[in-house]
Amino acid sequence: MISVEILAIVVFIITYILIIDERIHRAVAAMAGAAVVVFLGIVPWETLLHHLDLGTILLLMGMMIIVNTARNSGLFEYIAIRTAKLARGSPLKVLIFFSIVTAVVSAFLDNVTTVLLLTPMLLYIAKVMRLNPVPFLLAEVLASNVGGAGTLIGDPPNIMIASSAGLTFNEFITIMGPVAVVDLVIILGIFIAVYGKSMKVDEHERQIIVRTLDGLDERAAIQDRVLFNKSIITIAFVVFLFFIHSSIGQYLSLIIPFVDPAMTLEPAEVALIGAAILLFWSRESPELIFEKIEWPALFFFGGLFILVGALVETGVIADIASFMISHVRTEGEAMILIAWFSAFASAIVDNIPLTAALIPLIHDLSGTMDVYPLWWALSLGACMGGNGTAIAASANVVVLGIAEREGINITFMDFLKIGMFVLVVTVAVGLGILWLMFMV
Repeated sequence: MISVEILAIVVFIITYILIIDERIHRAVAAMAGAAVVVFLGIVPWETLLHHLDLGTILLLMGMMIIVNTARNSGLFEYIAIRTAKLARGSPLKVLIFFSIVTAVVSAFLDNVTTVLLLTPMLLYIAKVMRLNPVPFLLAEVLASNVGGAGTLIGDPPNIMIASSAGLTFNEFITIMGPVAVVDLVIILGIFIAVYGKSMKVDEHERQIIVRTLDGLDERAAIQDRVLFNKSIITIAFVVFLFFIHSSIGQYLSLIIPFVDPAMTLEPAEVALIGAAILLFWSRESPELIFEKIEWPALFFFGGLFILVGALVETGVIADIASFMISHVRTEGEAMILIAWFSAFASAIVDNIPLTAALIPLIHDLSGTMDVYPLWWALSLGACMGGNGTAIAASANVVVLGIAEREGINITFMDFLKIGMFVLVVTVAVGLGILWLMFMV
């Protein structure tokens, strides 16, 4: 008789094969796999909402509403033209500039929010400069995941680790910040080496691009000045709320006495508040805005969360992690194993349940070794592992979904070729930095 654990693994593998094959849309494959594990009772119906990460899905939905509403004003075209003019016709400068901006913003905002804001600009620049947008989109995604690793609030695994281990924002900046900076430089070097030649333009072509850009009036790109101003104000307010969401009660209680100082806002709440404000304020047609939401990406996430939930329910993830951890004897061995295991595992399954499974195991090791370095190894692997495959991180799926909607096809294997190489290099370098910090 087949055990429930084997069933969960088989369904997951078959679904993953369908996603890689791409003859069936990844959202359909994920939903079908989720339907099977629910039908078989592997994921009980009453636990469905527990595994269905509504925080991530509603965050995505809220930011998609904001971005799609703001897009009607011409905001992104305006910023894109200004950025392209600053690059003076150099595709490499555009790639480097956007990668750095993406990484920095992702360190202080959710990286999905970052790519939702920047991807429309990148696509517009590529269209105006008549460039292949694929290298720019790939660089943006990889930079967002690296930037998110640099701070406590940049990526969900870091928030989970900090909460469980009692780590501070300053500790993350001090330890993971340098790792993120070095890895970003390495990624830029990789992209220059791989795509540099294809991005080179001779002086004649560059002058044509510059003249084309100079002929564009960024002010003329603004289709609705009133909506433009409202969009900027709303986005600025949302960014502000993201910065203070974990301590908003402390500020509100100074103004409104009955507010609990311990009150917090989830990132999803911030996104939905911003979406509601902009829709109400702008009077844009919600029907037209909702049509532009990346529904396939949201349903893909829903299906994937339930599939991973099947592995959590059956104890598969916890058993694999426990087996790996049981074979280490020193802090150095544990740090290496945790970093590489969490990196490659995060490239296959969502890094949130994986991090949740590894946190108690690291606590269990505290009786036999100093686990402080292990928290940073877990952060490194869980965050950098998001660069491994097209479905390893939320930002990856969102950008590929937007690209697909614009007729740009980035296949699973296209992403894997560059993503897995970047994963190996960034984890190796990051692990080397952590080793110098804690083991030397």
